[in-house]
Amino acid sequence: MIKAIYPGTFDPITVGHLDVIERAARIYDHVIIAVMENRSKTCTFTKEERKKMIEKCVRKIKNVEVVIGEGLTVELAEKHGCKIVVRGIRAVSDYESELALATANMTLNSSIETVFMVSKPELSFLSSSIAKEIASFNGDISEYIPSAIMKEVSKKLYK
Repeated sequence: MIKAIYPGTFDPITVGHLDVIERAARIYDHVIIAVMENRSKTCTFTKEERKKMIEKCVRKIKNVEVVIGEGLTVELAEKHGCKIVVRGIRAVSDYESELALATANMTLNSSIETVFMVSKPELSFLSSSIAKEIASFNGDISEYIPSAIMKEVSKKLYK
């Protein structure tokens, strides 16, 4: 069984994240979505809220599990028996930062591989930060956020 982990802040999960999850679930036997802390970001949603929202979005994908992660990604991957770390790449700027992370992870645990999944072109601009920015000006984000969680997201993002 090949297990993969897809770590991220997912604040909130977007249709771009969901696309990566669905594609990874078709490739790997089991995919763990790890809701992580990023000390360089201030999150709008708690880790528990993010976990619940992701679970709502993936409930029909049988080989996906959602966990709250702590610490280093490679340690979490090892704890869950994952040999693959999945990362989404939207643009060249993502590649540069993701390459640095993948290289660091490789030095920490060379038995865990990072696999980059390129975003679909129509989703390549999308991020949680962009969705939150649009919402802060009362713009429509319904095409960017999965419909299963739009109500919860709207309550927090629209004033």
